[in-house]
Amino acid sequence: MGFASAGIVGSIGRLIADRRANFAIMTAVSAPVALALAAFAIDEGALFNERRAAQSIVDLAAITAAANINNAELAVLTTLKDNGFNSVAVQKQGTNVDPTASKAVIQVVPGRYSGISSIAAGSRFEAGKLPYNAVHVSLKKRGTLYFSASMMEAPVIGTTATASAQAEAAFSVGSRLASVNGGILNALLGGLLGSNISLSVMDYNALISADIDLTDQLATELKLTGVSYSDVLASKATVGQIATAMANVPGLDRTARIALQTMASGATNKVKIPLGQFINLGSVGNLGVGQKPAGLTVAASAMSMVTAAAALANGTNQVQVNLGATVPGLTSTSLSIAIGEPPQSSPWLTVGGTGTVVRTAQTRIKLLASVGIGNNGNGNGNGGSMNLGGGIRLLAVNVPLHVEVAYAEAKLTDISCPTGRPDSLKVTIAAQPGVVAAHLANANAAGFADFTKPQSFSDAEIADVSVKLLLINLSLLQINGSSAFSVTNTAPTNLTFNATDIAGKTIKTVSTKNLTQSLTTSLVNNLSLSVKALGLGLDITALLGTVKPAVVTVLNGVTSPVDDLVYNTLAALGVHVGEADIRVTGATCGRSVLVQ
Repeated sequence: MGFASAGIVGSIGRLIADRRANFAIMTAVSAPVALALAAFAIDEGALFNERRAAQSIVDLAAITAAANINNAELAVLTTLKDNGFNSVAVQKQGTNVDPTASKAVIQVVPGRYSGISSIAAGSRFEAGKLPYNAVHVSLKKRGTLYFSASMMEAPVIGTTATASAQAEAAFSVGSRLASVNGGILNALLGGLLGSNISLSVMDYNALISADIDLTDQLATELKLTGVSYSDVLASKATVGQIATAMANVPGLDRTARIALQTMASGATNKVKIPLGQFINLGSVGNLGVGQKPAGLTVAASAMSMVTAAAALANGTNQVQVNLGATVPGLTSTSLSIAIGEPPQSSPWLTVGGTGTVVRTAQTRIKLLASVGIGNNGNGNGNGGSMNLGGGIRLLAVNVPLHVEVAYAEAKLTDISCPTGRPDSLKVTIAAQPGVVAAHLANANAAGFADFTKPQSFSDAEIADVSVKLLLINLSLLQINGSSAFSVTNTAPTNLTFNATDIAGKTIKTVSTKNLTQSLTTSLVNNLSLSVKALGLGLDITALLGTVKPAVVTVLNGVTSPVDDLVYNTLAALGVHVGEADIRVTGATCGRSVLVQ
């Protein structure tokens, strides 16, 4: 028995001491564990790669959605489908949807992103804030387990991405010159520039036709190097410097160049205007001079730029223009112009995103004119008067016209690229002409240039007549009267510019609803007259039955030239009665980039 026990112990000892085949045994014992660990490692690595792939797709979906902000959800779904996600559920805000093995879940939240460094990174995206310029996309999907699916449930893979696209457009508001009258424009620009201007109609037509982007040339003229556009526009320049910069723009027509050089050399107004009130380049201003992105052409006609700069330089000073007898039908004409600042210092030409606004300046015109009545085609003219019959003679007719045009406004409301390509660009501008108030009346001269207060009006001397009857001989009677007319348009009109319109720099016009005839004609038709024989105690009201038709006829004979004078004066200053011209010269949907 003892020997048997000893033999067993010895065998066990020899077995323990014997190292032959130990590796095989250990391998057999540890193989299942190693295989299980390898399976977990492979699945973990696969899940990591799957998450990376999902993140890349979500990044792409966010970028695509930001470039198509108005159809962000559709853009995300299309991108996911193009990348193998054929079954996707959309989770709305405030709800929770769990993914399944066959269906992923996405949530698309538009909002507004601000890249201001002082804002914490996690707070730069504001969900739901208008106007949208960014999209936050989140994706949930079940991961794929290749070896451990029988032992555990597939985990949920979650990825998020936020992309922003700063869509911008370059646009302006103003008014075209319906016709060019060199004499009137010379007098007007001469008054604004403080010099005598003598340009021809050909010169003005060349300036109107010349489209100029002068921001680069301004830097050269002001001797600024190594600076951004914002640095240039933070500077000040005189009208002469601005005209010189425009004249030196490469490729400019020779006639326009000489006209600009003439203006620059003759300008005596040395007031330096802040260029930022003249042009605003938005985010493009952060770029270095010469680095403007493709598609954002900041161009305007040379004529518009000169008059806008001259008006800014003139400030609140009145411009007095004596046109003498140069206007057809008028024996004398004097014109006073006062220009206010646009509200909130709005630039006249700007680059910006949705919500950007440009406005014209508030403008007042006072036209005092005498009408020639010596020959009105009825054969009754005699020595500068008109025989009305019955011993009544019309001696003089006056036009005391006052016109005030409030600022016109253009607001960028939408930029989209439905297909993501530049040829699908669409820019929507909500435009509204300025409210117009016109009067045939007297006004307080002291308040003409004070835009903080409304003008007050009273009856004016409209006509002079003489009466020679059997017992009455009145050599001079004053016919007083007044008239008022307003042009309003309380609702803005949406104008849409497509890629062709933008490339062609097409001008689109929005008009008021209630201007069915000319401004002066409307005033004449509303004219109310009265007559008094001062100190004589006579009631000669019946005289108006004869005088008023004649006065109205005489005034209607000059409505066309008066309208032309008023409209062209206003148009030269960038405003128009009852209309506003809008032009989009460049646009880009922006390059969508990941921001979070």
